[in-house]
Amino acid sequence: MKKIAVVLAGNGVFDGAEIHEATLTLLSIAKNGAEYQCFAPDINQAHVINHITGEEMPETRNVLIEAARIARGNIKPLSEYNARDFDALIFPGGFGVAKNLCTFAFDGPDCSVNSEVEATIRNTVVAEKPIGALCISPALIAKVLGDVEVTIGQDAETVEAIETLGATHIKTTHGEIVVDEKYKIITTPCYMLNATITQIAEGAENAVKKLLEMA
Repeated sequence: MKKIAVVLAGNGVFDGAEIHEATLTLLSIAKNGAEYQCFAPDINQAHVINHITGEEMPETRNVLIEAARIARGNIKPLSEYNARDFDALIFPGGFGVAKNLCTFAFDGPDCSVNSEVEATIRNTVVAEKPIGALCISPALIAKVLGDVEVTIGQDAETVEAIETLGATHIKTTHGEIVVDEKYKIITTPCYMLNATITQIAEGAENAVKKLLEMA
């Protein structure tokens, strides 16, 4: 049975992992005959957002502890990830990717990437294992790898930022995936488009199927 590592960026679209994308990714992995292990960096979130009002809250939360809510407690610190133990790696989206795993939401192309996250991506590429990236996660991949072919859908401002990083962007719509054969990167736009939950399921499923095919 193939095993996929899933990196979560917290819990909740505005400051963590996008819960629909994360859950539907886990479901797609299981439906397609593979198993998963969730990981998250053991760091504080950039900030905490009230998901009703959109306002910042005066508190601190930990990315690993929050992501454990999605993983039902079955999660490991990203520092324990070893590419040799897995057939593939995948990043669901959510603003947490661009706030906690890197600073793309705040700094655009000038962003920095968490050292454990960067090592995870680079070590997986060196091991020649495929990597999936949903929603805004392709921006993270572009920052680390540079000359990679990805998609975040059609948002012009984000496309410009990604291309500034040296990546090639392919415009896509719901459920479509882009495959970079050189680095074995599979990307799909998900909630970077105005999507329904069924369209998110389609994107996650197509990305996971291709990930397992390449694994």
